[in-house]
Amino acid sequence: MAEPFSVRVTVRGYETDTQGHLNQAVYLNYAEHARWSLLQAAGISQARLVGRGVGPVALETNIRYLRELLAGDETDVTCAFEWGGGKTFRIRQEIRKTDGTLAAEVTAVGGLLDLEQRKLIADPREVFKELAADPGLFGL
Repeated sequence: MAEPFSVRVTVRGYETDTQGHLNQAVYLNYAEHARWSLLQAAGISQARLVGRGVGPVALETNIRYLRELLAGDETDVTCAFEWGGGKTFRIRQEIRKTDGTLAAEVTAVGGLLDLEQRKLIADPREVFKELAADPGLFGL
């Protein structure tokens, strides 16, 4: 199996809390940044999604915090899609310090919303295959 898509993020001082570690909500921002970076790397822009009449939606997100991150720490945020047979897909992500320390695991369930019907697309895999210049980044 190929390595998952990854993007590097440096923890900025203003993202830390009174204990000096990365604020819990910012982990979601890092995960979201990695997801949009993957879409961009695959050739899918927000404008392209809207032009097709769809938009990604988050249905569930779980974060497991394992080690603190401090201002200046460099992290690699991974993103790997897992496909089932229905309207949703799972995204597994890790936030690791560059020394390999696993700081957090993020698991999300998402779907593609038909922007006109306001309902989930029956087979999001097919839409990603259609729109992506590199569907391999989605494991397709």
